[in-house]
Amino acid sequence: MSTNIDSKKKGYILEILKWLVITILLLLVIVCNYYYSDYYLLVRVLFIVLIIAVMGSIIMITNKGKFVVAFAREARNEIRKVVWPTRKETLYTTLIVAAVTILMSLILWGLDSILVHVVSFIILLRF
Repeated sequence: MSTNIDSKKKGYILEILKWLVITILLLLVIVCNYYYSDYYLLVRVLFIVLIIAVMGSIIMITNKGKFVVAFAREARNEIRKVVWPTRKETLYTTLIVAAVTILMSLILWGLDSILVHVVSFIILLRF
């Protein structure tokens, strides 16, 4: 029983250590980018990409990283299951939306014109 608790505690400490290393690497990138701002941009970008790749690989072996990878795989599988509309269906739907938009804009334009005439008539009345 105590060995199970010890292994959980070691796993928890290892997880915290991984996130601490990730945080230190992120701070290293920020500080080095600021401190070495007079170096070539290409060198700094390559350094940043390298450190981000190392950070990504460390993130992938954490518990949360494994969860994110599993979530992304399941999302990709769900996208494959979706029945996407054909080009013809998409075109017809787009044309219907455009026609309804034009119709509604004409109706609103007509109502606006009527209201402008009514308001101007009321304003011009003298009591």
